[in-house]
Amino acid sequence: MNIYLGNLNYRVRENDLRGLMEQFGIVKDARVVIDRETRRSRGFGFVEMESDDEARNAIETLNEQEFMGRNLIVKEAMPRPERPAGFERAQRYKEPQEY
Repeated sequence: MNIYLGNLNYRVRENDLRGLMEQFGIVKDARVVIDRETRRSRGFGFVEMESDDEARNAIETLNEQEFMGRNLIVKEAMPRPERPAGFERAQRYKEPQEY
């Protein structure tokens, strides 16, 4: 199961997330989302746990708990909504729109 962790301290790194979550089970992947331009944390990340039961336990235990000075938001990650590819999205601004 993939878990969303929000309201992260901007100093949190992937190994910090991994260490936090490994107390609940096997961590397959841990990522802190980084801003492309500033190269700084955007304050949220994702952890993929091997077991759904372990992931649910982590969510229940850690949500609203303090970690590195901030209260975490921890919940099951939702799939990203489908978005048109860049070229397709740009085309809608070039073609006349009918309303």
